[in-house]
Amino acid sequence: MVGFIGLGIMGKPMAKNLLKAGVSLMIYDINEAVVAELEKAGAKPGSLQAIGSSCSVIFTILPNGGIVQSVLFDENGAASSIKPGAVVCDMSSVTPGESKACYQRLKELGVGFVDAPVSGGEPKAIDGTLAFMAGGDRETFDALTPYFEIMGSSALLVGPSGSGSVTKLANQVIVNLTIATVSEAFVLAVKAGADPEKVYQAIRGGLAGSTVLDSKIPMILDRNFVPGGKISINHKDIKNVLATAHEVDVPVPLSAQLFEIMQALKVGGHMNDDHGGIVQYFEQLADIEVKRKDG
Repeated sequence: MVGFIGLGIMGKPMAKNLLKAGVSLMIYDINEAVVAELEKAGAKPGSLQAIGSSCSVIFTILPNGGIVQSVLFDENGAASSIKPGAVVCDMSSVTPGESKACYQRLKELGVGFVDAPVSGGEPKAIDGTLAFMAGGDRETFDALTPYFEIMGSSALLVGPSGSGSVTKLANQVIVNLTIATVSEAFVLAVKAGADPEKVYQAIRGGLAGSTVLDSKIPMILDRNFVPGGKISINHKDIKNVLATAHEVDVPVPLSAQLFEIMQALKVGGHMNDDHGGIVQYFEQLADIEVKRKDG
């Protein structure tokens, strides 16, 4: 049996895809409604200890590293009953240090651990085309590969424990800074009198084109900030970027500025918006809104 801990925006569709593929799943989440929904789809609810004792493979995808540590290593956590030879895969976005700590503690119990955060957001979680970036031992990664193939379209073992988390931080820097750059550019275009939809169509096929541009500009034009990836989660990720960068003495001035932009959005009550909502920071500065001409 496979355990799955964390049924949020990403975890719920990922767990559903495992169920659709015929995987026998035991689930845990503090949200009783989503647990009931997955139970109707064929999952078996269980406590953290029950998952530890019953499951040879356990996936976690949770808001931060502290919660991951808690569900695994608290007195009644999954590791309290886990059996030697089991495999744990944390798909949360955490710091490399937190991943390495989990790896070491579980290794002492004879349990394998891989940090394998994902990229693709809710849409790719739903259609099973996520990208997994993993850190850990090859043998443990190989044991998880059949499940990665169900939930995603690609999975790469980047290196030893912590490497997946490092890669995810790099991913988040690129994604969120690109959203901020796109936001600044389109606020400029609108303030200067251009039609933002035509600007988008004009530039998307050139060097400025990107997956981020194609994903976020249509949402911004529609004023649709329903989260696929909340600003709050990305705010936490950029905080992890800064912490990790400081540990290894890497200056990250653009990421530091991005963190302050997100802090301003937090003060403005936008933490539950999709990270495409970063545009609202620049809109407020310029007193303009990026939207369709007929919107």
